[in-house]
Amino acid sequence: MGKKILIIVENLPVPFDSRVWKEARALHQHGYEVSVLSPRGKGYWQTHEILEGIHIYRHPMPKEANRPLGYLWEYGCALFWEFLFSWWIFFTRGFHVIQGCNPPDNIFLVALPFRLFGVKYIFDQHDAGPELYHSKYERKDSYYQAQVWLERLTYRASDVVIATNSSYRDLALSRGGMEPDDVLVVRNGPDLETFRLVPPDPALRYGKKFLVGYVGTMSEQDGLEILLEVAARIKASGRTDVHFTCVGGGPGLTGLRQMITQMNLADTVDFTGRIPDEHLLRVLSTADVCVNPDKPCEMNDISTMIKVMEYMALGKPIVQFDLREGRFSAGEASLYARADLGAEDFAAKILWLLDHPEERSRMGGVGRDRVATQLAWEFSVPNLLKAYDRAIFKTGRADIAGGAAAPPSGKEQVESAQ
Repeated sequence: MGKKILIIVENLPVPFDSRVWKEARALHQHGYEVSVLSPRGKGYWQTHEILEGIHIYRHPMPKEANRPLGYLWEYGCALFWEFLFSWWIFFTRGFHVIQGCNPPDNIFLVALPFRLFGVKYIFDQHDAGPELYHSKYERKDSYYQAQVWLERLTYRASDVVIATNSSYRDLALSRGGMEPDDVLVVRNGPDLETFRLVPPDPALRYGKKFLVGYVGTMSEQDGLEILLEVAARIKASGRTDVHFTCVGGGPGLTGLRQMITQMNLADTVDFTGRIPDEHLLRVLSTADVCVNPDKPCEMNDISTMIKVMEYMALGKPIVQFDLREGRFSAGEASLYARADLGAEDFAAKILWLLDHPEERSRMGGVGRDRVATQLAWEFSVPNLLKAYDRAIFKTGRADIAGGAAAPPSGKEQVESAQ
């Protein structure tokens, strides 16, 4: 029988979650039978569909929360549906491995009962839960302690951990007590087959000489308030030749659009919301400089942002704060603003790049080459496959061959139980 897996992600629907979709496609292309369970939303409302041979199941989901109590309700509802759908998938298709993608760090609870059937658990750590909570609310209260507790239990329940970078791998080894062989780094690089430069669209400059581009989530830790302050400083300096376009959705989008009006920036900044990939590529391909304004904090210091490598893949120079993993990804493709000088230094570095086209070209080339030779998704696939080999080895090859974790259906289920 084929090797069957179930990937559970709660944060975004699939295939909109680009990392999970790349993982699912890579595993399917290497002989795995892949099922994915994710929430409905963002244009993906079908309960079940098959894309590129991958079975995608989607469960109901309440409105995205932005407060601790709201998160409890959101995560509780998701956990309920994940339990129900997982058993349905188990008895209709079967699986030998569950891969849980955080946030939140509670998906291991869904996987625990399946241990009775020899199913193993891979933890795909997208975020550091405790640091993510602290970056949003800047307090270490009972909710923070719950994040610490859930993370610890997740590590204990995991047979293998997939970390997005070396900083997260260190967390699994130190806080999680994982064995080094059970933690593999699978970076979230762009897929160069689909994420490619397209011809620029001058209309997207809104009549200005320069365009500064951003793509990402609009939430507390993503620093969009800082970027608006940057735009305000540039406008106040007399530079009316710069436009900012920010692409993406999230719980902070409505408030940010209100801030544009309050700060008199309607002629300088626009938030597109979520747009098709084709339009996103036009915006970024037209941009002269791309930005990553993630606020300096522990969470952002240890996290790898896919947008940085996407900017690099398109040959765009970057401005961001000087954070550990951001510097590792971008290297000389970025200028790094000082955290203590905040928006003032960030704005100065954007203007310096805009006024030095030869340096923009050099930095863009450095970034494009680094992605093409080291950081693209294709370089992450081998470690993804190693993680599954490790999990399956711990499961036991006999279980795979005999289908212990892939129960038959109908009458065969009753006969096998007897």
